[in-house]
Amino acid sequence: MTIQSLGRWLLVAGLVLTLAGAAMSFLPRLPWVGRLPGDIYIKRDHFSFYFPLTTCLLLSIVISLLVRLFKR
Repeated sequence: MTIQSLGRWLLVAGLVLTLAGAAMSFLPRLPWVGRLPGDIYIKRDHFSFYFPLTTCLLLSIVISLLVRLFKR
């Protein structure tokens, strides 16, 4: 591994961390994120389970499209 390839990987890692931090800051302000139809939420007496299935699928599609766009 050369120093140039290491530098590229560090830049990519920095961009990913920056985008993740921005998402964590701004996504809670959007009321529909995590509350889409198809998200699983089960609440019982002493137990609650939440799995954002539809949100994960939508996020996966968006990320796949972005990766495909930037790959070209």
